[in-house]
Amino acid sequence: MEVRIAPAPQPAVPPSAPISSELEVRIRKRFPNPEGSFNLNVHFRALAGFTIVFGASGAGKTTLLDCIAGLTEPDEGRIAVGGEDFYDSEKKRNVAAWKRRIGYVHQDLALFPHLTAEENVEYGLSALNATERRTRSREMLQAFRIEHLRDRRPAQISGGERQRVALARALVTEPRALLLDEPLAALDRPTKSLIVGDLRRWNQNHRVPILFVTHNGEEVFALGDEVIMLDAGRIVAQGRPHEVMRAPRLETVAHLSGFENIFDTTVLALHESRGTMTCRLEKGEVDLETPLVRAEVGSRLRVGVRAGDLLLATAEPHGLSARNILPGTIRRLVQRDVIVSAMVDCGGTEFEVHVTLAARDALGLGPGKSVWVVVKTHSCHLMGV
Repeated sequence: MEVRIAPAPQPAVPPSAPISSELEVRIRKRFPNPEGSFNLNVHFRALAGFTIVFGASGAGKTTLLDCIAGLTEPDEGRIAVGGEDFYDSEKKRNVAAWKRRIGYVHQDLALFPHLTAEENVEYGLSALNATERRTRSREMLQAFRIEHLRDRRPAQISGGERQRVALARALVTEPRALLLDEPLAALDRPTKSLIVGDLRRWNQNHRVPILFVTHNGEEVFALGDEVIMLDAGRIVAQGRPHEVMRAPRLETVAHLSGFENIFDTTVLALHESRGTMTCRLEKGEVDLETPLVRAEVGSRLRVGVRAGDLLLATAEPHGLSARNILPGTIRRLVQRDVIVSAMVDCGGTEFEVHVTLAARDALGLGPGKSVWVVVKTHSCHLMGV
């Protein structure tokens, strides 16, 4: 027996309707549990374009999107788009999810398996007559280059095509904002790039805020106009991707940004004429030349270095521009897919270095092998303690 779910009425807005697009979120939400409560406490504004919501699992990313969409009610605060309140605890206002006109695409897509691609896209346009529904849905199918799939069901099309159908279904109602909860995580890079390109083109004409949740640091740079870094329910950093991800000022941000090596250091010397300074790592007696920052001799800082920014050599290098060449011994190797993590002890300080399978084999790397770790000065990112 085929079961059909009646869509909630959702009034359509003509594409030409002038709508302010700023999304404002200022909410608190507490989830008590036996191991201690989780508190979501955020305040931010998102303009038209891509805002990446980045953070580790359990940071509160999906809970944030659920609150904005109206699927979870905050304990207090305000959610508004273009000045229109969708939720306001002081005014005791909480607009139903289906009335908010906020598009929401999950990782699992939630397409109706018994409906065709076209019928999935038409879902939510019940306020329109049949001709208008078909016109709007086919325009959206064409915009995402899947018009030829309109009569096929989800099981009959590829993963990337299903992603396009899900996006078309979310956008055909002319949403005021779009929420994307890792919908492209399972796709290969070329497919993901094409879909994002289509979405960007759509948003050039519609100019709505798009919150894009991801764990992937590469996607932050590829997609984001702005990035919000979440950790344990709080915003720990916000700004342009290169500002937040390339030069993190907090250890939490550094970990999330992919800095595998984070060390406590003490400033030994300032070299203002060459724009550098010397820092001693507290574990062992390793000195690193780092970029110059506002600090005094004797002050304590943290330095972060990405494992992929380090080089390994099996003979002591000479004639390099890199200022830091550290002798060490490989303690262990861990293979992660096509990347090998080498843990190298450099006089009491352990560095994690990423190398390829080919480099491991060509250099004959293994536990106990003597190597040199090469650290470029500008690969060292300094943070406050």
